[in-house]
Amino acid sequence: MDTAWESEFRARMRSFELQRPPREGEVSVSLKVRVTSGCFHREHSPHTYEIIDRHLASIPASQRSELAFVEHESGPELLIYLALATAGVTLAKSVIDLVVATIKARTEGVKSGDRPNDPVEVIVRRAGDGDQFIEETILRIGHNHPVDRADIEAHINSALKRVAATTGDARTADLRLKGWRRRRRAP
Repeated sequence: MDTAWESEFRARMRSFELQRPPREGEVSVSLKVRVTSGCFHREHSPHTYEIIDRHLASIPASQRSELAFVEHESGPELLIYLALATAGVTLAKSVIDLVVATIKARTEGVKSGDRPNDPVEVIVRRAGDGDQFIEETILRIGHNHPVDRADIEAHINSALKRVAATTGDARTADLRLKGWRRRRRAP
């Protein structure tokens, strides 16, 4: 793994945590929607970002303050808090809705002329103390594939349970991973 990139990611997560420190039982995570090849930013995907901006504007301010929407050349990233609960992990509905809206916006944007039209991946990331880092590509969706909210939510929740297992929280002991530092690609 590129140590410069990992340092940049850690700094981005620390900055997010300084803006709104985690509450008890929360861990910060990143949900990234990345194009598999080429660029996925406003310059190349203006139609997509127009739709994303409308969706962001529709999220109540109280919920928007709980996340950070970061634009990158390869695609948008959501910095969020994952609540560890006795029953597992919970993620705000608005976060899942934003990921789904981003993927749907990409599909609509490509139909309207945005390029490139390569598939997008959804990636979950988390950085811990020291050299602890986890990144998992959990799903890949082509611009012409149907976007199934329930399927996307299931993939995200499954990955988040694995990420939560790396926090050392006793409530998630049954989900423990053997090692923290890993990268996993979806099939």
